[in-house]
Formats: sequence, structure tokens, C-alpha cells
Amino acid sequence: MKKSKGYRVFQFFNVLIMLLLVIATVYPFLYVLSQSFSAEQYILSGQVRFLPKGFNTNAYRLVFEQSTFFRGYFNTIYYTVVFVLLALFMTTLTAYPLSKKNLPGRGFFVKLVMFTMFFGGGMIPNFLLIKTLGLYNTVWAVTLPGAIGAWNVMVMMTFFAGLPEALEDAAAVDGLGQIGILIRIVLPLSKPIIATLVLFFAVFQWNEWFSPLIYFNQNDKYPITLFLRNILMSAQQLSTSSSSTAMLLENQQMRPAESLKAASIIMVTLPILLVYPFVQKHFVQGVMIGSVKG
Repeated sequence: MKKSKGYRVFQFFNVLIMLLLVIATVYPFLYVLSQSFSAEQYILSGQVRFLPKGFNTNAYRLVFEQSTFFRGYFNTIYYTVVFVLLALFMTTLTAYPLSKKNLPGRGFFVKLVMFTMFFGGGMIPNFLLIKTLGLYNTVWAVTLPGAIGAWNVMVMMTFFAGLPEALEDAAAVDGLGQIGILIRIVLPLSKPIIATLVLFFAVFQWNEWFSPLIYFNQNDKYPITLFLRNILMSAQQLSTSSSSTAMLLENQQMRPAESLKAASIIMVTLPILLVYPFVQKHFVQGVMIGSVKG
């Protein structure tokens, strides 16, 4: 079938717009990556555009030479895994009953969940609560408070409500209870939304630094974000003195603050970028279905 001129024009502009969006999305990452491998003087003079200038790995060497770096990575992975499992468990148990239209008081509970989207307890009350419960300096201090999110509950609730009721009715006739229906029927059909929320949970916890800063007072419990923050602050302080900079790098004219900042960003975001391609399919499906259904 011959395509019309109007269709070809539409396709041209469609491809052009998509190409511009790809460039706008990918270029910032490539720019930061180039900065992380560039000499500091080229970064400060604005000469780094696409490819590294004065290629070197000094910034990454400074990061890896820190004895606490790998400890921070282990802590971050540990906190992320615990948070994802806890958040998925609690979100599912909250969203599933709220998705039932015949649940007594459903409207009240839904409004109660939505209320938390607009009003919070505040930082000081949360801190006092964590201290009172004995959670200070524990993994639960940085995972339990954020395990239930109103938006995540609403998305999963909407997805559950869009599943065919006939499947659950048939399972109930076969003798399955609500827990059995949830585990054997609902969850296997909910892989797209589960993958979406897992990615949201993982990204949120992986980038989290403020809660550990408040609830931890031991350096060996810090996640990678706080370790890299401390490294960057130390490098910026050292770069203000030429003598200190000389001790930091072999070349006295190279100040590592900007390249170290770029290397820190790459090290923090790289794991998420490596995982995302494997869950992209489910991620897109989950966002579309969870937002439209219901």
C-alpha cells in the first residue's frame, strides 16, 4: 500500500522529534561521563563537550582508594533489597483489600491513604518516633518509614481493580481463600505493576541520603550516597589549597572537585542504568495499565 505524502511528512517529524528527545535524554549522561574522565582544567574552562579532554582516571582512583567505598556499596545494596521487599509486601497488602468495592468503609480508608499525600508528620516528630521505637541506627530507620507510599498504593489498587472478577470468583468456588487468591491468581497476573513498583522502590532507596544522614551516627552504616558526598566535600576542601591539592594529585594544577563530582554521579547511577533494560518492558506496561485502568 502506497503511503500518502501527509503520512510521510508525519513520519519524518515523528522520527525527528523522537531523535531530539533521545539526544536530550542521553547527552547529559554522556556529558557527565566525559567530565569524569577529563582533566580538571578542561572542565573548568568549559572545553569538555562530548568527548573527554586530557583523558585520565584520577577521579575514579580517588573514589576507589577510599577504604569505605565498598562498604558503602554493600550497605546501599542491603538497604535497597530490604526496602524493596518490605515496601512491596506492605503495598500489596494495603492495595489488595482497598481494590474490593464491597469492602466495608472502603471510601474512608482510601481517603485516609490519600490524606498522607498532602500532610506529613514532619521531620522532628518522625525522628522522635524512630528514637522512641528503638530503631535509631538500624536498617529499619531508613526502610520502614517510607515503605508505604500513597501514590504506590493507588497505582497498585487501580491495577488490582482492573483484573477480571470472574477469575477470583472461580478461584473462590474452587475453595481458595483471599490469601490463596492473592498469591495464586492476582500476583501472577500483576507482574507488570510489580516490576514497575520494584524499580520505583529501588531507585528511591538507592538515591536516598537524607534519612541515613539523620538516623545514622556511625560511618560504617552509611550508604554509598553519603560516602561519595563526604568524598566530594573533602576534595572540595583540599582543592582550595594548592599544597593540599599537590598531596591529592600528582599534578598541582589539577583540581579534582568537578571530575570527582561527575565520577560520583556515574558510580551512583550506573547500577540502576544496568538494571533498567531488563525491566523496561514491564515498567512501561505497568505505568500505562496502572494509570489508565479503573
